[in-house]
Amino acid sequence: MSNQIKELSFAGEKIYVGIDVHKTNWKVSIMGEHLTHKTFSQDPEPDQLHEYLVTHFPGAEYYSAYEAGFSGFWTHDKLQSLGIHSMVVNPSDIPTTDKEKRQKEDKRDSRKIARSLRNGELTPIRIPSKKNRQDRSLLRVRKSIVKDLQRNKNRIKGFLFFYGIRFPERFKNNSSHWSSAFIQWLESLDFEQESGVYSLHTLIESSKSQRNQLLAVTRKIRTLSRSAYYSQDVELLCSVPGVSMLTAMSWLTEIGQIDQYKNLDHLCSYIGLVPSTHSSSEKERVGTITPRGKNNVRSMLIESAWVAARMDPVLMKKFHQFGRRMKANDAIVRIAKRLVSRIRFVLVNRKKYQLLNT
Repeated sequence: MSNQIKELSFAGEKIYVGIDVHKTNWKVSIMGEHLTHKTFSQDPEPDQLHEYLVTHFPGAEYYSAYEAGFSGFWTHDKLQSLGIHSMVVNPSDIPTTDKEKRQKEDKRDSRKIARSLRNGELTPIRIPSKKNRQDRSLLRVRKSIVKDLQRNKNRIKGFLFFYGIRFPERFKNNSSHWSSAFIQWLESLDFEQESGVYSLHTLIESSKSQRNQLLAVTRKIRTLSRSAYYSQDVELLCSVPGVSMLTAMSWLTEIGQIDQYKNLDHLCSYIGLVPSTHSSSEKERVGTITPRGKNNVRSMLIESAWVAARMDPVLMKKFHQFGRRMKANDAIVRIAKRLVSRIRFVLVNRKKYQLLNT
């Protein structure tokens, strides 16, 4: 009688793991090259998943995938360090049947990811370096503070309007709002009840605190921009009309190294400055820009394009040409794409942009 095999080995085989990531638990589906093994829930711990794979499929090569989202990339980093070939994918890129769309649940989602991974149907997104992730969080925090500050300013204006308080003549111009003199005027306002005074002063103090936070974060970003890692690229980018220090730092932390992108079209596609299309038979319709892309970078570039269209004579001429056959908001998207071309040029060629004199 032949001896019983006491050690199990999956050497040479591939195991595919689809993970539906949530804050408190993961729904995990495991598949072999031909069979589906199991779908189960576990704590959101990569070590726990690794231990399961090593116990049940010793010696195999492990592949995993999960959707990009709130959880960031720490899971990817940990899985990679444990020897699991991890992939982070855009949720929109996962092939989905009509039934899966209409009957969405965690089990189906994890199985769908595992199945698509096994079939080679998934394309990973670009994973930024740890330095880029942490540096760009500074830019994102600043953007959040700007939004909160604007909301608070609107609350103050709404408070004044509610009580019929009009701005003095010297503050009729919006540019004079939130100056030191304007804040002093707000603080001097009086109400019949102490509760009214306290309410307004609470809003004012909140606004002051946010302004101080914004100033501190902006200074930190400026210091970071002068570091050896960023200073040369920031100097190059700031030579492009419409690009400020903040725009340059947002670009560098969100986009990363320019040599990762094959050409201008690849870069614009990543940012989301390409039109959506719908083609059927002989009919083809080109729509507005695709909703996919880096929203932070795209909105920043649109704002910069408005400035560049006034500063760069060539872009100004192009904007007027586009404006004859389309709306201004559509024209500025095309200017933004040309701005990306200028940014890419200075980074690839390591030359400052020379403004054309007309």
